[in-house]
Amino acid sequence: MKAMILKKVAPIEEKPLELEELPVPKPGPKQIRVKISACGICHTELDEIEGRLQAELPIILGHQIVGTVESLGPEATKFELADRVGIAWINSACGKCHFCRVGNENLCSEFQGTGCNANGGYSQYAIISEDFAYLIPDTFSDSQAAPLLCAGAIGYRALRLTGLRDGQILGLFGFGASAHIVIQITKHKYPNSKVFVFTRSRQKEHQKLAEKLGADWVGATGETPPEKLNCAIDFTPAWNPIVQAMKVLEKGGRLVINAIRKEERDKETLLKLDYQAHLWLEKEIKSVANITKKDAEDFLPLAAEIPIVPEIQEFRLQEANEALILLKHGKIRGAGVLKIFE
Repeated sequence: MKAMILKKVAPIEEKPLELEELPVPKPGPKQIRVKISACGICHTELDEIEGRLQAELPIILGHQIVGTVESLGPEATKFELADRVGIAWINSACGKCHFCRVGNENLCSEFQGTGCNANGGYSQYAIISEDFAYLIPDTFSDSQAAPLLCAGAIGYRALRLTGLRDGQILGLFGFGASAHIVIQITKHKYPNSKVFVFTRSRQKEHQKLAEKLGADWVGATGETPPEKLNCAIDFTPAWNPIVQAMKVLEKGGRLVINAIRKEERDKETLLKLDYQAHLWLEKEIKSVANITKKDAEDFLPLAAEIPIVPEIQEFRLQEANEALILLKHGKIRGAGVLKIFE
């Protein structure tokens, strides 16, 4: 099978992903083998490639995988051959600890990430435990379904953690793959709520997309919106949006940070977080860590019901380096997806 492999940490501009031929993997007792048709690209892959998130090298990246079940392990019973399934960031968890027992596998100390601790979807085939694969609704094409498995599912979790109630105001800081799905969920579930979108001042295409998807106000991070936010989600790798969000958050409001890491280079921005101006009056900051099985299981049917229509830009498997360079520089509108062909 063909796969794009990461063997060493390097700037994405050096195009470190290499196209290679590998043996087709065999499923274990309770695993399935998926013939991949599409795999979304994600900022997490940039973090792995450039060393901000440590992957187990060499590795096949990719955790927004859509394909068909081609082979079943001898004890696998959940799916049938030719079922269309998705594989998300959560590849496995211990299933025994306190967190797993209460449905928070995302906090399990043995959590394994697809495309980080186990081979992912920048490839023609992948294997996965049947417990961590999900049926894809017929509503979506393969490419449309791919970003739902990470950008959509993690965005759904972040929105749920904000505690937003219908009629309240939600702020979205950054408007990439996840945020453009969250605004669609919000408009469906909370029809009387307003959504204010904040982007970098130069991201005109992102701002146009936000307006197209029904944002009630769009501006640059640091600008003052027409009303204060009851809650907000920060999707960015920068520190500054945290400070700016807390400044325009209403009393008792909550900011949810939907990011694996924050950039070291502007860490000094955090020093501008003033208790009296930004945190007092019962404001909260909460982080999101990974997704659970239930997030994916609950979100996919909801996405079909709405229906969510992800904005996508397609690339060939061998163009993964180039696609990730565009992603790094904010030049992908919506979500980037690798199309996997024979």
